[in-house]
Amino acid sequence: MFNDLSRFGKYLGQAARLMVGLPDYETYVAHMRTTHPELPVMTEVEFFRNRQEARYGTGRSGGCC
Repeated sequence: MFNDLSRFGKYLGQAARLMVGLPDYETYVAHMRTTHPELPVMTEVEFFRNRQEARYGTGRSGGCC
C-alpha cells in the first residue's frame, strides 16, 4: 500500500511540475542513460538552467543593457 502511495505522490509531483513548465530531471537522466549512454549527463543545476534558457532565452537582449 505504501509503495502505491509513494508512486502516486511521485507521479502527482511530476505532473504538477510539468503543468508549470518544469521538466523532470529524473526522467531526463533515465532518457539519457538509455538512449544516449555515450553522452555526459547534465547536473541538476545545469539541466534547470538549460531548460530555463530554452524556454525564456538567455536574458540578453542585444540592446544596450
